[in-house]
Amino acid sequence: MKYIELTVHTTSEASEIVSDVMWEHTPHGVTVCDYNDILALQRDSSVFWDYMDESVAEPSGDVLVKCYFEPARAGEIAAVMEEIRARRALSEGAIDFGTLEDAKREIDGDDWIDVWKKHFRPIHIGRIVVVPEWISYLGEEGEKIVSLDSSMAFGTGEHETTRMCAELLQDYLKEGDVVLDVGCGSGVLGIAAAKLGAKRCYLSDLDPIAVKSATHNALKSGVSEKVVVSQANLLDGADLKADLVLANITAEVLALLAPAASGALKEGGVLILSGIIASRLEFVKNTYAALGFSLLKERREGEWYALVYQK
Repeated sequence: MKYIELTVHTTSEASEIVSDVMWEHTPHGVTVCDYNDILALQRDSSVFWDYMDESVAEPSGDVLVKCYFEPARAGEIAAVMEEIRARRALSEGAIDFGTLEDAKREIDGDDWIDVWKKHFRPIHIGRIVVVPEWISYLGEEGEKIVSLDSSMAFGTGEHETTRMCAELLQDYLKEGDVVLDVGCGSGVLGIAAAKLGAKRCYLSDLDPIAVKSATHNALKSGVSEKVVVSQANLLDGADLKADLVLANITAEVLALLAPAASGALKEGGVLILSGIIASRLEFVKNTYAALGFSLLKERREGEWYALVYQK
């Protein structure tokens, strides 16, 4: 089958936002080619290189983010670029998006969509283990397995923002808590909360593909009776009081979420935020401080920050 490949030139700082927009428009995968990732792997003493083409390690100022469309849906490319530029305008210069030069080409799909599955292995995050559903993994005593088919939506637990949220979740979740996972993606965090002892987990995402993916993953993980997944913009329409709220989104969206998160949390409830870059950290802190939230913890991994608040 043929596909149209869209490539956007951006920066490391903005690559997550560009990827997010692409995922809203295509179920066929997003790839990020970032020289900084190669440097990080080279510095990682746990990674052993068999062979690496020298050209891969040559410095490059651009990060290439790619996504794929069936030819019949190629008209959506214009909408993708329009939304990316809108996100750049919304950042008001706080985030460097680079040139946003785009290029399109037709490729032969064959089995490229499934190639990445050969390299995806169980991801251990404390007691949580994220396991692709096509791999048989029995687990060790005390491990909580989240079964994931992320070919439908982003979010595997590999990214620093998700990993920090999952680690903090294990620090603050109490048995029997009611949990909200806002912008749930593939549902990793909300499903993990259910596996860790939450009484009820409400997951929401604006993307219908993410909703479908999270519902599927909850079923495969054996917690569908405790997990409710809905399509919603942040907490619109939610009439809930939660003990713990999770939100792994961008700083601007976290700021928009703040009033609704305050209304959805019980007194003494915990709010875990992630997806914040350094230049927007104080902006998020000031937003939540103005609503009376108390900062319990600040975490950093790579270029990303996570914050824990109490109402």
